[in-house]
Amino acid sequence: MRIEKFDYELPPAAIAQLPADPRDASRLLVMGEPIIDTTFGKLGDYLTADDLLVRNGTRVRAARLRGTRPTGGAIELLLLASEGDEWTALAKPARKLREGTTLDFGSLQAEVTEVMGEGRVRIRLQALAGVGSIEDIIAAVGTIPYPPYVRSGPVDPERYQTVYGFDVGSTAAPTAGLHFTAPLLQQLVDRGVRSADVLLDIGLDTFRPITTSTVEGHVIHRERYAVPEATAAAIGATRARGGRVVAVGTTVVRALESAQASGNPSGWTELYIRPGYQLRVVDAVITNFHMPRSSLLVMLAAMVPEWRRIYAHALDHGYRFLSFGDAMFVPEAR
Repeated sequence: MRIEKFDYELPPAAIAQLPADPRDASRLLVMGEPIIDTTFGKLGDYLTADDLLVRNGTRVRAARLRGTRPTGGAIELLLLASEGDEWTALAKPARKLREGTTLDFGSLQAEVTEVMGEGRVRIRLQALAGVGSIEDIIAAVGTIPYPPYVRSGPVDPERYQTVYGFDVGSTAAPTAGLHFTAPLLQQLVDRGVRSADVLLDIGLDTFRPITTSTVEGHVIHRERYAVPEATAAAIGATRARGGRVVAVGTTVVRALESAQASGNPSGWTELYIRPGYQLRVVDAVITNFHMPRSSLLVMLAAMVPEWRRIYAHALDHGYRFLSFGDAMFVPEAR
């Protein structure tokens, strides 16, 4: 399948640089005949008391660290993922680093244990005695990394967090969830809509465009996921009452489908959802508008074969695209 099938013209002016204020004032495109143009605050009009809203409870780590090399020169690390006591990170400038180099970030030090190529390094982080856990120090000395296409982003980094996130672990936000407010969530509860959470730690590779000539030639990124037992039970109860499992974002789709496909409620997933894939858990999806030639757009095409018509409507009607942009609701994902 040629990658050109997943290309479209995205004008720079259509890329949102700031989130809507308030969050649920963002626009919502509801798929159907005809297409409905509304606002996210009216999401409840398209859900029923039988539905289950499944959210990604991840929070974005303050993963951008700025410090110095032994020579006094500047170094920047972008933490990607941890495995045991080691982390993978993007380094700038990576060409200056060697195995054994120690980097200084104030109350945090990083020893380079491997130079992996393409700007990536493996490091071991060490906190100075008596100053707290590694995660606490990262939160204190690091900054939230906004997507590469966002020039500055909101002043308040909490606007790049969902209001319901509880577990720090991602390098990027589950952006479909950014539209929810506490009052909107309460409104959905009052209508009888149930909710449950999964975890999927989102990496920066989610923004990486597919550079191979075919979709199949692309190597999908690995992400860590967990589907709690209570969420699996809630999905079973939803099926029993005839409701829909509504995924808030592509990350939730990937977590739920990974658990089902592997039989493992948690672990690392390399599941690559593309046209031809049959969803086994998810019935409906809330999602933002995705970048051309991205694995997220390929996933959307598996659920929405007529995505080009929907995207053309969104562009013609002034919807804002990508992480801080507007949303669409797919009532029946294929």
